[in-house]
Amino acid sequence: MSKQEEVGDPQALPAQTEEQLRLDLAAAYRAAAMFGWDDMIGTHFTVRLPATEGQPEAFLINPFGLMFEEITASSLVKVDVEGNILSDNGYPVNKAGFVVHSAVHRARENAGCVLHLHGRFGVAVSALEDGLLPLNQTALIIRDKIGVHEYEGPAVSLGERERMAKALGAHDLMFLRNHGTMAVGATIAEAFQRMYQLERACEYQVYTLATGLPWHRPDEAVIADVRDNYGRRDKHAAQYARQLFWPAILRKLDRLCPEYRH
Repeated sequence: MSKQEEVGDPQALPAQTEEQLRLDLAAAYRAAAMFGWDDMIGTHFTVRLPATEGQPEAFLINPFGLMFEEITASSLVKVDVEGNILSDNGYPVNKAGFVVHSAVHRARENAGCVLHLHGRFGVAVSALEDGLLPLNQTALIIRDKIGVHEYEGPAVSLGERERMAKALGAHDLMFLRNHGTMAVGATIAEAFQRMYQLERACEYQVYTLATGLPWHRPDEAVIADVRDNYGRRDKHAAQYARQLFWPAILRKLDRLCPEYRH
């Protein structure tokens, strides 16, 4: 990977058209439903659209009232940074839900995509005092990349945006205590791959602790080695997400539910 392709620099990534972003975001919703991460008509994924001269900063978000398994590229709604509809296609949006996303998009220039879930395993671990434990390899890779935002009630207050952005900081993942999870990426592929890791690590933890048996903590030197020599390889992880992980997801969706491309 060249210096120009390093993750974290949004200018270095290949430009995507609105049509491409619509396809990828619809795919993310469908894949989340396929993995059982959805919560009826709740939670949101957003992606920042390419800048257009003379136009307000714009994002795509899911139409309020559709389940993740129903979303298509054309049903996604274009909104501004406050969640106001810019391109009306007949669907409403949950403006309060976009407040959460706008906090991150506004605070992080490299936050091209923001995913927020109420996944059963992520919510369970978000409520544990010690959060994600070093129980499995996936957890060891991502533990130091997770911010924590304390629960303040339903995220509808504009005043919560700054506190949420501060809690996320430079992290790519976050637990919203007693609420859910969040993943951020320069691209949809990166954000989704990170969320996959977080939800899978949480799932492993819930199942492990459910046995009621003593769990084994890896050697501290090994924990540090995984963190420093694998978990910190951000640019390589981004390349993996965009070139290998995400195309595999798209192939699976094209086999199972190609109508997301409509």
